[in-house]
Amino acid sequence: MSPTVPLAKIPESIPALSASHQLMKEELFHIVKRLSFKHGDFVLASGQRSSYYVDCRMSTLDGRGAFLIGHLFYDLLENLNIDAVGGMTLGADPIISSVIYRSAEVGKPISGFIVRKEAKGHGAARQIEGHIAPWMRIALVEDVVTTGGSTLKAIEAIRKAYPTVEIVQILSIIDRNAGGAEVFTRLQIPFQSLYNVQAFLQE
Repeated sequence: MSPTVPLAKIPESIPALSASHQLMKEELFHIVKRLSFKHGDFVLASGQRSSYYVDCRMSTLDGRGAFLIGHLFYDLLENLNIDAVGGMTLGADPIISSVIYRSAEVGKPISGFIVRKEAKGHGAARQIEGHIAPWMRIALVEDVVTTGGSTLKAIEAIRKAYPTVEIVQILSIIDRNAGGAEVFTRLQIPFQSLYNVQAFLQE
């Protein structure tokens, strides 16, 4: 008779798949704080200088981080009847993958697309890659919103190529409180972030 092999104990810090949205949000906060926050002297994509930098790709490309982001973002999108989720490369890419994976996991698969900074100079010469169509309701995702410039470029490209697409939501992991939310309000597109940057700076 073979000996019984004890089951590995799941660390208490890792919630089960059925964990609440709030527990997952708290765990992701600590992952982002540990992996993505850097202090120093930085020039942001917006051109602004900052004493800290948030490299969210260190969290969105972490296995557990990707799992939590997929669940949290999909929870916020589930009742909006969207057909696709997308955003500007490179920050949005892993988030899109996490969300569409989660949507398929719950039996309600949605599509994904990626907006390039400019159209390719070869092949199909597309600026938007993936699944998007003129009749769709879509959501845009971003890792960190500062002035909103990256998402604005994505919106411009989408509206140029697919003027009848309806953008129903913009989601980000972190809002840096630097004007992006106000820009989206002027465009009359709902915006929501998982965290306000001040929550990390107060830790």
